[in-house]
Amino acid sequence: MFYIVETDEQLKEFSNANYGKIFIEPIYHNDHTHPALNELSLLYIKPLNGDKGYILCLDHTETLLLNKTPITQILADYDEIYVRDRKTFIYFFPLNNLVDISFTTPDYVEPSTSAHDFFYQRQGDLMNINTIIPAVKHYEKCELIYDKVKEYCVKSDNNKFLNKLTTTFFSIERNGLKIDKYEFDKHFEINNEAFFIHDNTVYSKYNLYTTTRRPSNSFNGINFAALGKDNGSRKSFVPKNDCFIEIDISSYHPTLAAQLVGYDFGSETPYEYFAKEAGIDISEAKTLMFRQLYGGVYKEYQYIEYFQLIQEHVNKLWNDFTTNGYVECPISGHKFTTDLKDINPQKLFNYTLQNLETSTNIRIIWDVVKILKGKKTQIVLYTYDSILLDYSEENILEDIKQTFEKYKLKVKLTTGKNYGAMALLQ
Repeated sequence: MFYIVETDEQLKEFSNANYGKIFIEPIYHNDHTHPALNELSLLYIKPLNGDKGYILCLDHTETLLLNKTPITQILADYDEIYVRDRKTFIYFFPLNNLVDISFTTPDYVEPSTSAHDFFYQRQGDLMNINTIIPAVKHYEKCELIYDKVKEYCVKSDNNKFLNKLTTTFFSIERNGLKIDKYEFDKHFEINNEAFFIHDNTVYSKYNLYTTTRRPSNSFNGINFAALGKDNGSRKSFVPKNDCFIEIDISSYHPTLAAQLVGYDFGSETPYEYFAKEAGIDISEAKTLMFRQLYGGVYKEYQYIEYFQLIQEHVNKLWNDFTTNGYVECPISGHKFTTDLKDINPQKLFNYTLQNLETSTNIRIIWDVVKILKGKKTQIVLYTYDSILLDYSEENILEDIKQTFEKYKLKVKLTTGKNYGAMALLQ
């Protein structure tokens, strides 16, 4: 069989091979373009029980072109499809049989070829550059990639949660953020607008492959997870609908830590509780609370019941970690193993707390997305302890607030006509 599949007859022959499990590396028009604005050029497919890979041709200057629809139907019939980035892949093929292997693959240097280096150095801004790089060179690069990751083409125990994770952030990412172009150009210097801006909408990109699974969100020179509050840059972002509404979770990590150790603050906030127990003011309690959680409990506060429970939890966590070689996080099922570098009891606790934050947020956003189905309102930005709604005047805000209440979280709502002019929602 030809390794280049470019005709319907060749595609049928490939389909009849009946491979059960495959690895796919998609080749898009440009490696640097956001998936919401990108297009497919080629698909490299390597059967896990096969001796060679195949290139399916959708849009390339050297080949005939296949229709995407029959390819989608063929892919849907495989038992398992292993990919390196499920969140990006489902922009093009929203399939149920995908396994994202980058969650379990160790860091490695991305393979390349001299042809890829040559073309990207000279014409890297060309939006369809991969359609002119020789197909055989794409095949060569993909073979190198597969050699790096093939031993990790195994479905993990928590694959169901990981698929929920990637789908959740796909559902946010694809919406984009509308921009005031004049304000945007004043505050941001970017590499190539076409990579992530279209029709006055900018697209962020969440990186889910972090140590704790707490996503970062930096793309094309903009860190969307750390937009400055005081430099005016947030004025660049405006709603497509009636207004922005930001839902900010109050004292999130202290609350999550309390849930972990089974402590109830009652009607008090964590900061009010700490201030009362320690005889300090609220502002000092806020600062000191995080020092206790992230740096270890000070000796002078070890008598406080909440911190006693925290310390007991840290000790047990570390004992389980050193005894079993790992600890498994609640909700996500993610395992922190002794392969972690420079790990200590407090850092391990911090890692599990950040993982719980992300896992809880996935549950919340998943529920909110269900509420928003068929509505104009969209989630357009996520920043750890808050979500930003591009809000249309629909009778859904109380339902959304109840989602947070379901998880015993208190929230503060702000609203505005741009992201830099948010005020408390009365």
